[in-house]
Amino acid sequence: MKNSRGYENAPAEIGEAISQSEVIEDFLPPPGQLILKEETVKVTLNLSRNSIAFLKEEAKTQGVPYQQMIRRIVDLYAQHYRKRVV
Repeated sequence: MKNSRGYENAPAEIGEAISQSEVIEDFLPPPGQLILKEETVKVTLNLSRNSIAFLKEEAKTQGVPYQQMIRRIVDLYAQHYRKRVV
C-alpha cells in the first residue's frame, strides 16, 4: 500500500478494527503457476449417443468443452478407486 490515507469520518469501531489489523503477505502463486498443464494421451472411445448428448448439453451450460468434462469424470473415477486399492 503506497498511499496511506487517514479517514476522519469513519465510525470509531471501524477505525479501531483497522488499527488492530495486520498485513498478510501474498501467499498465492503467480497466475502462470495456477494452471498446471497435465500430460494427456489421445484415445479413441466409443460412448453411447445418450451419454454424449447429455455431456455436450451439460458442458454447454457450464461453458466448457465436453471432452474436458469427460476427462474430469475419468480422472475423478480413477482417483477415487486408486485410493481404495493402495
